[in-house]
Amino acid sequence: MNKTFIAPSILAADFANLQRDIDMVNASDADWFHLDVMDGVFVPNISFGMPVIEAISRYAKKPLDVHLMIVEPQRYIKDFALLGADTLTVHYEASTHLHRTLQAIKAEGMKAGVALNPHTSVELLRDTIVDIDLVCMMSVNPGFGGQRFIENTYDKVKQLRAMISEKGATTKIEIDGGVTNSNAAQLVAAGADVLVAGSYVFGSSNPVETISGLRDLVSR
Repeated sequence: MNKTFIAPSILAADFANLQRDIDMVNASDADWFHLDVMDGVFVPNISFGMPVIEAISRYAKKPLDVHLMIVEPQRYIKDFALLGADTLTVHYEASTHLHRTLQAIKAEGMKAGVALNPHTSVELLRDTIVDIDLVCMMSVNPGFGGQRFIENTYDKVKQLRAMISEKGATTKIEIDGGVTNSNAAQLVAAGADVLVAGSYVFGSSNPVETISGLRDLVSR
């Protein structure tokens, strides 16, 4: 059985106690830190930028999975490499020259990810899937945490998993938005490899136990 990766979304952390929450993720069963960068243009919200990621990278002991919800993401590839990003994900909808951007990310030594909004068809990745290390499938509309999971996501995961197999690619499928203990196992059964969980983890009374519970669910 392939390992399922769990990536708590730092957007839902307590920014007044950020080091505490980073230490919690370090000590937990989580695999990655998921960092959402929003510019207020591509999505209707602004999150955090490079100074905060630099601070996180000083304390994080697990890989940084950076998700750029910004226009012109290609302008900042080198910057995020220098900040220590392990995976850099750009939105299909914001990338006019997607193949070139993927190559530029890899040239900086990072894994290259592509995110899809809920309305974007997985078929649009058919020509580039072998160059993509990670597809971040938005299971809520991007820009805000705590939204309800979009049920059509299961079908999209199955379609994408079939395409990856057909093309002989090694791409991982990541689900971002509304992930909880009620849908985690079903998502993995559909073909997901990485689960991003934000408010479900950080809004719980015991985040370490919540992460362990997710781990147990997807390891059965």
